[in-house]
Amino acid sequence: MASFRSSLACTALLLAAILQLCIAEAQQTPLSKNARILLLPRRMVSGDRTTLAVLDSGGRLTPNVTIAFSNGDHVTTNSTGRATFVAPLTQGVLYAAIQGRPGRVQTEVIAASARGSATQVDRAPHFASLSDRFELQGHGFCGDADRNTVQINGHPALVLASSSESLAVLPPVDLDAGLGEVSVSCNKAEAGWARVVFLELALEADTSTLKPGEKRMLTVRISGTVERVALEARNLAPNIAELAGGDSPRATSSGGAQNTAVFPLTGKQRGNILVSIRLLPGIVRGQP
Repeated sequence: MASFRSSLACTALLLAAILQLCIAEAQQTPLSKNARILLLPRRMVSGDRTTLAVLDSGGRLTPNVTIAFSNGDHVTTNSTGRATFVAPLTQGVLYAAIQGRPGRVQTEVIAASARGSATQVDRAPHFASLSDRFELQGHGFCGDADRNTVQINGHPALVLASSSESLAVLPPVDLDAGLGEVSVSCNKAEAGWARVVFLELALEADTSTLKPGEKRMLTVRISGTVERVALEARNLAPNIAELAGGDSPRATSSGGAQNTAVFPLTGKQRGNILVSIRLLPGIVRGQP
């Protein structure tokens, strides 16, 4: 499952010149030393079961990674690259980090509410990428990720991280760009619903070797909406090329039928450019 999902994320975000390398790497079991991204629900209920996930730099779920919490607890991801644990009894802000890596992720431990067990989605992003995770906030979710059933236009999606209040979800590979009806249920109970516009991002660029001083344009073509959307580029090879606006510049697309965004870059030395593109979800709306 991890390799299948990771090759989707890898190929969707990187330039054509390195796609074959990404796909080849995605077939191998990710190494714990390459863990880079910790996915932790934004909120968890004190004493409830909760699931986190760890990804490597290519977006692959990564097993055998130890996570250290600020309260002294530790958990290790299993063969699926996820770990299920019981949220601390002490309420308040909690930090977690991949052991041996800089940086930490913040979550909030809250008291159980009296809202009942019905599943409801309270907040969802306006936009989400077909090839990247998105978050849902609400209540009545399952803390064990695989006990949640999430479908988008009838297609099953993968729950990466979960608590009874928050989910991180990866869209199904066979989903088309456009409006998606998202259903969420815990233990096959009655589902909660949300609407999200799913976008396909296609990166167009000259993939020949870049020369020092050479200027090029990276064009991102957006399918699924005529609205203007915000994107963020990340320069993964800053020694080869310089993106205008720094290593993580942002751009807003043109909108309309030919919906595109452009990122200028300049060569610094000969080599292959390596840039990832991330959709900024825009307005996060409450559900009716």
